[in-house]
Amino acid sequence: MLKEFTSAFRPALVLTLLFAVLLGLGYPAAMTGIGQAIFPAQANGSLIRDDGRVIGSELLGQGFAGAGYFHGRPSAAGKDGYDPTASSGSNLGPTSQALADRIKTDLAHTPGKSVPADLVTTSASGLDPDISPEAAFFQVDRVAAARGMPVAQVRGLVAAQVERPLLGFLGEARVNVLALNRALDDLPKGTAPRRD
Repeated sequence: MLKEFTSAFRPALVLTLLFAVLLGLGYPAAMTGIGQAIFPAQANGSLIRDDGRVIGSELLGQGFAGAGYFHGRPSAAGKDGYDPTASSGSNLGPTSQALADRIKTDLAHTPGKSVPADLVTTSASGLDPDISPEAAFFQVDRVAAARGMPVAQVRGLVAAQVERPLLGFLGEARVNVLALNRALDDLPKGTAPRRD
């Protein structure tokens, strides 16, 4: 009986070790290598650099507070929001008084205007880097006034930053907030605001 057990145990152990090496080391190493070779920027987190310094990622939202910048979606990630180590939504439902109070506070800054929903609601991750084109155009007047720029120029900049759905129907039209704010900062120096 011991002989039968050892003869059955040996192939099971060899196959377990073989698959552990193949699927636990070989496959991930191959996929990492292919990703680095074909899509190096995406494989490394779609990082955005300015003078060699990492300033953000195309995939993660960050807070912009100054009047001269476009603001992204509110974030519930972490205590102060936009914390990539605490990615999560607020889990506040439509009947939540805390959600109603926060939205009421956000809407107090724009009395009498219909505000796009993504400017007052958080995303599931709390780190959404994009806003809808409607949300970006909604902020044009404030940004133009803060920068002393013509509204048409800022509106044109937003229009140029709108990313269309893939193949015309996959996904939604969107604007990456970091890319839009970088485009604003790349304008001639006379139009750049103070950083808040």
